[in-house]
Amino acid sequence: MTDTTTEIRLLSKSDALAALPDLCETLADCIEGGASLGFMSPFSPKDGEAFWQGVAEAVGRGEVLLYGAFIGDRLVGTVQVGFASKPNQPHRGDLMKLLVHRDARGLGLSKALMATAEAGAASAGRWLLVLDTAAGELAEGLYEKLGWQRSGVIPNYALFPDGRYCDTVIFWKTVA
Repeated sequence: MTDTTTEIRLLSKSDALAALPDLCETLADCIEGGASLGFMSPFSPKDGEAFWQGVAEAVGRGEVLLYGAFIGDRLVGTVQVGFASKPNQPHRGDLMKLLVHRDARGLGLSKALMATAEAGAASAGRWLLVLDTAAGELAEGLYEKLGWQRSGVIPNYALFPDGRYCDTVIFWKTVA
């Protein structure tokens, strides 16, 4: 029988490097599913290696909290909290790259990842979080349901993986 136990874990640099194939697969799946994540289609799991290695390095330097959502031993989702590096922003963090593989959607992993990331940020003294997301996508509604406050919309801010322009919504939340 396949293990269907779900768990959210804080990943160390070595954990992230060990999970590199699953991280790359999840990122590629989300991009190929149309998510505006800063990458263009076509995008293969191999294309994500440099990105995730950079994230692992940032985790090792203490600049990023990286959380993974697991079903059994397979990482199927992730989210990051990046710490603002400016001296006048020691209280702020950026919530980045909430990803859940399409095979694992509908299990509450996005909500669990968000709750864990928010709690981790608060524990690290980062009580003001900001994020951006493509307007009109499922994540926009999720963030609103989770109590994030909309600041505004920037038209034509980025591109979807297929090259169409997308508007971006900026959100913030106080977590402590």
